[in-house]
Amino acid sequence: MDRRSTIASLLGRKSPKKSNKNRHTQAGEKVKNSTKKALIVNGLEPYSGSWGTEQAAHLLRRTSFGPNYNQIKDAVSDGLELTLAQILTNDPTAELPVYSDYEEDPLVANGETWVEAIYPNPILEPELRNQVRNNRSSSLVSWQMGLMLEQTISIREKMTLFWHNHYPISNINDPIYVYKYSKLLRDNCLGNFRDLTKEITINGAMLRYLNGRENTKDAPNENYARELLELFSIGKGPIAGPGDYTNYTEDDVREIARVLTGWKDRGYLNFDENAEVFTEYTNWNHDLEPKQLSHRFDNIVIENAAEEEYSILIDIIFAKEECARFISRKLYRWFVHYDITEAVENDIIQPMAQLIIDNDYEMKPALEALLSSAHFFDSDSIGCMIKNPIDYMMTVFKPMQIPIPEVLKKRYEAFRLFYFGTALLQMQYFNPPNVAGWHAYYQGPSYYQLWVNSVSLPLRRNLSFTGIFLGFKLGNAMDDDFEELFVDALGIIDSLDNPAEINPMLDELATLLLPRPLTDNQKQVLKQALIPGLPDFEWNVEYSEYASDPGNVPVATAVRDKVRILLNLITNMPEFQLS
Repeated sequence: MDRRSTIASLLGRKSPKKSNKNRHTQAGEKVKNSTKKALIVNGLEPYSGSWGTEQAAHLLRRTSFGPNYNQIKDAVSDGLELTLAQILTNDPTAELPVYSDYEEDPLVANGETWVEAIYPNPILEPELRNQVRNNRSSSLVSWQMGLMLEQTISIREKMTLFWHNHYPISNINDPIYVYKYSKLLRDNCLGNFRDLTKEITINGAMLRYLNGRENTKDAPNENYARELLELFSIGKGPIAGPGDYTNYTEDDVREIARVLTGWKDRGYLNFDENAEVFTEYTNWNHDLEPKQLSHRFDNIVIENAAEEEYSILIDIIFAKEECARFISRKLYRWFVHYDITEAVENDIIQPMAQLIIDNDYEMKPALEALLSSAHFFDSDSIGCMIKNPIDYMMTVFKPMQIPIPEVLKKRYEAFRLFYFGTALLQMQYFNPPNVAGWHAYYQGPSYYQLWVNSVSLPLRRNLSFTGIFLGFKLGNAMDDDFEELFVDALGIIDSLDNPAEINPMLDELATLLLPRPLTDNQKQVLKQALIPGLPDFEWNVEYSEYASDPGNVPVATAVRDKVRILLNLITNMPEFQLS
């Protein structure tokens, strides 16, 4: 396995053909390929090698969004143990989404939250009702993008996105439902996998997305039962026979659907001020008869347990150790690499799974072990992942210091602009393409390479070009509050330790924006943007003249324009697409 081969797809070389397997045979499953050689050198034992900017930046990029240069330096100074402790300290507290500049909602004022508000009456005010719903949806995605853009060193939002990909929902038209779903994932992002599975099973958004609310004793609906097994807990495994997938059978799907009957969501698009948004168990819709599981679950019979029956079921599923291996593989693909070879399965997945089992499905110990492991910091694990669209946009916005306005209206507008950028690049938050999540995390053999193609790669480069040279536009150019958001080219260079010395400066810029150090040839090409054909000391002269008098507009503009060209060259490098 040559993880550096991910660069090949960015250089226009032919990628592997897309597998014709569907998501049911691939999602979360182990991939074996006898033609690939594992380059794995280390396992899950603690990393004991050197700790510098390359290792610190690697850890921060994989666990947070767009670390800046000072955060990387602080991580180097703090060391691996303290940095990882900060990363894994989950504070789920987040400001509530609010209205930023909406006049159409008579029920909630600007600057106030709508997460507990009702909607206008659908009969008396249907158009207003739709407008209010659209406004709240817009506020919700702005808020979510803001949480990622403004978060410091923490794994919270990366893990919330991981769980969103693991338990996806889409096309839920009540933003209050979506907010409550998102809060559930955020509050439990480092918690217990089994308990979170229980909560998501009766979450209102999930009950709607996978038809759980329609699952009754008289008309069982198998949608959620199937995905609970295949995608959310244990996975299929190799087919062992007709209707037998090694880890469960078709009979189990049918019986589990019966177990899950009787749950309803209440308060969807609620317009009654005396009503609440909640889920409830309805005994008259629940199948009260015994449910017989197959030999895959030891022929257990689940007797009627009313509203506790779903919880008993999930305990039975999670008694199988394959659940721990299943989630370990998904975490590995999310944080390290997609190729799970036999060596990775034996040396990484199995011990991770055992940690999860030993800790009763608490996720934090296994994450801590993976992210501090010798394998995670192997040279082969650094820079081998193509950035997903959110990570890509974060690298344009955060380390390149695009300023976010202070005024609430403009802040939310900037966050929405970020959201539209990620959606344009085929990763729309709260709307994964299907119940298996985004294709790049389960669709072999290409996996992450699916993020870049003849359409998306030029769009990525156009977005970074816009931030560097044209500016992202907020509002109407004819309005007084019109703003343009540019990459702060001078601010980036000024934040470095050696901005006046061209070779250290380029090295530091590479630490900030690229997963690996520059080669000598790359460095020579980049120098041409700053001092074309001139000796190295010329940059010291030009930058020092600017630094001694930053208010000198012609001098500052000349340096800024050169740095913009430099940044554009870096963002066009294949390595800029990698993490």
